[in-house]
Order: sequence, then C-alpha cells, then structure tokens
Amino acid sequence: MCDEMIVGIGARRGVTAQEVLDAVNLMLSDLNLSLSDIDRFASSTLKADEEGLIQAIQSMGKEIRFLPDDVLNETNPESESQAGRFGLKGVAEPAALALSNHKKLISKKKVYGRVTIAVAE
Repeated sequence: MCDEMIVGIGARRGVTAQEVLDAVNLMLSDLNLSLSDIDRFASSTLKADEEGLIQAIQSMGKEIRFLPDDVLNETNPESESQAGRFGLKGVAEPAALALSNHKKLISKKKVYGRVTIAVAE
C-alpha cells in the first residue's frame, strides 16, 4: 500500500496486553490492513513502563519506540487530546507522524476502549 506505516499509540494507565491487542485488531479491520502492513509502533516516553502495551507489541513481533516530549510537541496534531494535562499536544497522532516518512496521517486518532491509535505514512 505504501512504503512505511507507523502506528502511534497511547493508552490509559494499567492497560492490559489484551486490550492493546484488541484495539490494534479493530484498527486493522477498520482500515482494511493486516499486521504485516505495520512497520512499527510509537508512543510517548510516559508510556515506556506500561507493561501491557509493551507485551502486546512484542507478542505481535513488532517494535515500539518511545519518544520524548519535545519530539511529540514538534507536531501539531489534527485532533484534540487529553495529553495536554501532561504538557503534550498529543500522543497517538504526533508519535505516528514523528516516525513517518511522509508526515501524512492515514487515520486520525481513534479511541478503542482505553487505547488510542493513529496511523501515519
């Protein structure tokens, strides 16, 4: 479909690996993609200790990069975000865009339960 797809992902504290897997599977279904279309995941360093998030990404055989606040805040996300209370403009959209080649959102952030996902190329 395109040369590289990045999934930006945010999650509430204590999210389980199953919640993350379910959210990713719903996103893939919504966008008519398969896991093999996804190159990597990206999130905020605030989520670097979220075991459920890390376990889910590892179980899919994918890599996740945790990006510092200054990198996330370089991007102006299209959607409003609750991340402002942490001093961030957003997590899912800025993280996806930060690692993408074309800096183009394929899918604005969408909330799946306690997981938020955006996709960029």
